[in-house]
Amino acid sequence: MAPQDQAASQTANGFTAEEFEVEAPSPREVMRRRAKRHFGLIIGGSVVSITIVCAVFAPLIAPFDPFEQDLTRRLINPVWGEGGTWAHPLGTDGFGRDLLSRLIFGARISLTIGFFAASIAAVVGSIIGMIGGYFGGRVDAVVMYLINCKLALPPILVALSVVSVFGGTIPVLIAVLAALFWDRYAVVTRSVTQQIRNQDFIAAAQAAGCSKSRIILSEVLPNLTNQIIVIASLEMAVAILVEAVLSFFGLGVQPPTPSWGLMVSEGRDFMFFKPYLITIPGLAIFILVIAINMMGDGVRDITAPEGRN
Repeated sequence: MAPQDQAASQTANGFTAEEFEVEAPSPREVMRRRAKRHFGLIIGGSVVSITIVCAVFAPLIAPFDPFEQDLTRRLINPVWGEGGTWAHPLGTDGFGRDLLSRLIFGARISLTIGFFAASIAAVVGSIIGMIGGYFGGRVDAVVMYLINCKLALPPILVALSVVSVFGGTIPVLIAVLAALFWDRYAVVTRSVTQQIRNQDFIAAAQAAGCSKSRIILSEVLPNLTNQIIVIASLEMAVAILVEAVLSFFGLGVQPPTPSWGLMVSEGRDFMFFKPYLITIPGLAIFILVIAINMMGDGVRDITAPEGRN
């Protein structure tokens, strides 16, 4: 640096401009800082993580076999109620089964159905939406026709009808819920893809000779990640609720398999004098659904380019 340039770069305190240069944080570091300050992500992620740990290690955590019946200890109140005991902290049901054990094992059903249904719907819906949004024309018209046909169907009634015919096994529930929720991914990804396809980086990829499939997967899809994450969090929560509704009506997971919706259904006969049989599994469903939504919203915020907090 020339002497005159060096003198010009000095500040009033005698430091040079080079000494004030600070290395810009990496995108990963920026997301880590945002995550530490995001209250919803911390709370929602913690609840979901605890639920996953309980579901994975249920045989080690649950104090009793969730299928074991003992009519001599039926309808024991939770530990905070009259006659409650720490041997059964959340009490027992009408068959003498430990409610805490069934709640822990029931998390497996809810998480499995919710995760796989949302994932399959995300793959199918995103592919359909990106194809329609990128190619346009007749291809987009066909995609919109499929979306409109799907939107015309009442999801709960369709789920009730299909499950009543094919049974309430877990694979059937996952397939039905995935088929009911793909259209929401398709609508959003189609709209965003229509905006992205006119950007300069898409034109550059086309000029470089990239195939259309590579452009969609390498250029369009990464720009849809935030939208897909938000929809997936909502759809996973909705899938858990729908599974609980189907189990409540006896069309979902069949007894004696522990399911939170089924536990609510089994507690109906005792709801007036043993309300905890409905309150506890219902509260578990509520907390998990809220936590998933909070976590999805937090992931969207910390990965958004604009850096919302």
